[in-house]
Amino acid sequence: MKESIIKNRFSAAIGMENARGYAAVIPDIKRVSPKEGELFRGRDPVETAKSLARWGAPMLSVVTEPEQFGGSTELLKRIVKNTDVPVLRKDFITSEDELFKTVETGASAILLICAVMDEETLRALYRKSIELDLEPLVEVHTPEELKLAGKLGARLIGINNRNIITLEKDGGGPSRTAALASGLPRGALLISESGILTQADARLAVSAGANAILVGTSLWLAQDMETAYRSLHVERGEGPFVRL
Repeated sequence: MKESIIKNRFSAAIGMENARGYAAVIPDIKRVSPKEGELFRGRDPVETAKSLARWGAPMLSVVTEPEQFGGSTELLKRIVKNTDVPVLRKDFITSEDELFKTVETGASAILLICAVMDEETLRALYRKSIELDLEPLVEVHTPEELKLAGKLGARLIGINNRNIITLEKDGGGPSRTAALASGLPRGALLISESGILTQADARLAVSAGANAILVGTSLWLAQDMETAYRSLHVERGEGPFVRL
């Protein structure tokens, strides 16, 4: 694993952006959207990842689920190898074996989705992730799942604005983040995931307390990805739910 990735942990990179007065924008490298279809459209994902890092992305997310989202761990390895920013692996992780495979890719963080496993499994994978030096990002979609993330002691929490169980085909947006953010455990960093299409969406999520936003489909569908990325780089205010 590269020294730069070891030093620049995923949450630390978010904190650095916040210290500069901005919410971190996390580009999501995703080949297929179940709702919108093929996203790469002839573009090289590794070269695109390198461009996003050059435009200022402090970290990246790579979807590795193959059947519905067209991802692979091989793509994850290539992006980790060719960029100098921390990388999150996004997949439906439900076993320790997948954690070991993630370590082999060089990724810095792993997504653990409350909705796809029971509490016992989630707790076991959360503990094992930390043992393996993988930062666990605990994803929630409901108030009950947010409470569970708090019970785990999660310090990196993602609110998925869409329903992952239906493969995010619903029309959820940052209002979901706004509705749940007040329940964020003190000391945790909040990432607003999915359904962020415009600068106004980004501002809503950030004003509700998001330390970072994770954006995929809207970037890949934009006519000019660089312009779209930069438009989502918004300042953080001092709203009532901001937790530094």
